[in-house]
Amino acid sequence: VEEQRARWERKRSRTAKELLETEYKYLEQLDLVVTFFIKILKAKGTLKPAVFETIFGPLESIYSSSHVLSLHLEKGNLAPGLENFCQNLELYGYYAENLEQANKTLKEQLSKNKSFRRFKKLQETRPQFQGRKLEDLLPLPLQRLHQYRHFLRDLLENTSPDSAEYQKLAKAVKSVSEVSRWVQDIIHKRENSLQLLRVQKLLKGQKTQIVTPGRWYIREGWLLVVPSKGEELKRRMFFLFSDIFIATKPCHPLHPMNSNKLACQAVYPLHQCVVDKVFGHTQSQGGLLSLSFPHKMLLLMSSDQQDINNWYQSLTAAVR
Repeated sequence: VEEQRARWERKRSRTAKELLETEYKYLEQLDLVVTFFIKILKAKGTLKPAVFETIFGPLESIYSSSHVLSLHLEKGNLAPGLENFCQNLELYGYYAENLEQANKTLKEQLSKNKSFRRFKKLQETRPQFQGRKLEDLLPLPLQRLHQYRHFLRDLLENTSPDSAEYQKLAKAVKSVSEVSRWVQDIIHKRENSLQLLRVQKLLKGQKTQIVTPGRWYIREGWLLVVPSKGEELKRRMFFLFSDIFIATKPCHPLHPMNSNKLACQAVYPLHQCVVDKVFGHTQSQGGLLSLSFPHKMLLLMSSDQQDINNWYQSLTAAVR
């Protein structure tokens, strides 16, 4: 038991030391934004208050909260430091929610606000920045949140369950995990929106509405359609979403407007779809899937067996 405790203590102090060292580095980087951007811009009034608020969000408060945490960690007051820090964790969630708009507003300001553009360029040439841009520094809090989660888990694993600090650490791990999930959800939704928009732009015309609330992009790829009446195989591009399956074909390469677009041929709702693997169970070359809809049956083929297996799994999961 004594040996185990000693091992725990060694690992724990190593993790606490690493947490403090990386916190210093994180603060140093955030300090560049606070000192050379936030404080000076506030004083100069180069940006309108609403624009300033959109670009930087709660970054200054995040910086203050981390600064207080580092002071606690320096003194070895791990549990009270984390307890205090967790009271401000929501700032990270709000920061994540605002980040997309922040980047958009920053781009807009750089294109139309000459004095801000000059100011930003000047600040980024300072030696402290070491070639980094404001755009590189703004996502730092979200990267740091991910690191906190790992550090706190390691600390908890190396703390004796009957020690006074264990419950406080467990609470801190729970809080950080919850905010981390919140941030991950925001990131996934944003990535999904970008995928939906990308597919919408790929399709000719606006008849097929891809961007719909609650719809999730799953995958896309080329598959061969096996016709029912012995005609030749047709190569088609398919898009799978959480509620629909879309078949498309390339527009004519000489079309003046749509040469690089896809024409939508059919939209299949998934709620009444039945997916079966016709062949591709053994180590054969490729495979064949059958998709049954109320008024239509699709036979899809690929010469790549791994590809057909992946499609089978994605389709069955989407239908389920």
